[in-house]
Amino acid sequence: MMRNRREFLGLVGAATTIGMTGVGNAQDQPSPGTPTPAAKRRRPIGVSTYSFWQFRGNRLGIEDCIEKAAAMGFDGVEVLHVQMKDDSNPALQSIKRKAHSVGLPLMGFSTHQGFVFPDEAERKANIEKTLRQIDLAYRMGIPTMRINTGRWNTIKSFDEFMAHKGIEPTPAGHTDDEAFGWVIGALEKLLPRAEECGVVLGLENHWGLGRTAGGVLRIVEAIKSPWLKMTLDTGNFLENSYEQMEQMAASPIGVELVQAKTYFGGGRWYSLDLDYARIAKILNDHDYRGWISLEFEGNDDAETGVPKSLEMLRKHLG
Repeated sequence: MMRNRREFLGLVGAATTIGMTGVGNAQDQPSPGTPTPAAKRRRPIGVSTYSFWQFRGNRLGIEDCIEKAAAMGFDGVEVLHVQMKDDSNPALQSIKRKAHSVGLPLMGFSTHQGFVFPDEAERKANIEKTLRQIDLAYRMGIPTMRINTGRWNTIKSFDEFMAHKGIEPTPAGHTDDEAFGWVIGALEKLLPRAEECGVVLGLENHWGLGRTAGGVLRIVEAIKSPWLKMTLDTGNFLENSYEQMEQMAASPIGVELVQAKTYFGGGRWYSLDLDYARIAKILNDHDYRGWISLEFEGNDDAETGVPKSLEMLRKHLG
C-alpha cells in the first residue's frame, strides 16, 4: 500500500528507467530454453617433445621438454614414446606430476608400430607392443595416441626412403590390398583395450599405407569405431597437400589431433612452405576445435625455432 504520492512517483521512475535500459524488460530477455551464443574458445596449441630433440644427439628427457614448453608459453605437451628414457610406472607418474606442477596437460602420445608384415608373428608382436603403449597413455592420463600403419621396409634406409618421397616397392608375391587387410585386422584387436582405457587412437598420415589421405581413410572407414580416428600431420603430404588435408578434415570419422610441422632454418629431409592461413580455413570450415601439436622439424636451434613456430601457429590456428 502506497504511503504517499512521492513514493509512488519514485517507483514509476525506477520502472521507466529499467524499461529504457532493457533490464527487467520481458521483451528483451531470452525465453526459457533459448540457447545463448557461446563465447569463442581459443584453440589450444601444444608441442611435441620431438620438437626439442628430432632424433639428433642425446635424447632430451621428457621432463626437461615439459619445462621448456611451459617457459615458452605452450598450452600442453605431446610425448614421443621413443624419446622416453624410462617407461616404467614410477617414470610415468613422475612425468605426469611434472606436467601438473607447471600447469600443462599431457595431451597426446606419439608411438611407433607397424602391421605391414607378411609374417603373422611379427604383426602379433606389434599388436602386443601397441596394447602396452595404450596402457602407458592411460597411466599418464593421456587421452589420444598416434599410431601408424607401418610400411613394407623394402627400402631399409630412412634417408633413402625420404629421398624417394616415402614411396617404396611392394615385395614380390604380395599386394597393398593384402597389407590393408593386415592393418585393419590388427587395429580391430586394439580397440577393446583403447575403449577400456579411454584412449582414442589417431591413425596418422605417416608413410607406408598411410602416406595418402586415401590410404588413411580406407582403413578408418572400414572399421568405423569412435575409438579410432585420425591424426592429421600437415607436413607428411608431399603432393596435393591441401586437398589431402581437406579430405581428412571433411571425413565424418573425425580428426583427433593436428600435428603442425614447421621448418625454420630449412628441413632435415625436406622443407614445405605451408600456408597456415589456408590450413586454418580448412580446419575452421570443418569445425575442428581440438589440439594443435607443434612438430618443429627445422634446422634452427629449438630455443629459437620453437618459439617462432608457436608465434606463427598462434597467429593462424590459435
